[in-house]
Amino acid sequence: MIHPKTELRFINDEIGYGVVATDFIPKGTITWVLDKFDREFTPDQMQSFEDTYKDILEVYSYRNGNGNYILCWDNGRFVNHSFNSNCFTTPYDFEIAIRDIQPGEQLTDDCGT
Repeated sequence: MIHPKTELRFINDEIGYGVVATDFIPKGTITWVLDKFDREFTPDQMQSFEDTYKDILEVYSYRNGNGNYILCWDNGRFVNHSFNSNCFTTPYDFEIAIRDIQPGEQLTDDCGT
């Protein structure tokens, strides 16, 4: 579940949509947690889908430590990548702010980490 002090906003034509802070989020705050509404798909399940569904999973999911695809039910699926991110994914199924996030600032994650 994405932090409640965020909203989905159009960023620009290149990026599309992103998750933006609506209030100050201090460093150390949990910004996202895997919850029961998020869906997990194995690679075999993903390959069994029609191309339309595969395309959606490729864009809006991430791979967990087991190699499964996680599709967030909420705006968490719109958190964009940045090499200078302000959030960090932990191995414990949550993300944390690694610096203060100001109102109007986009929440980002380094998807390669």
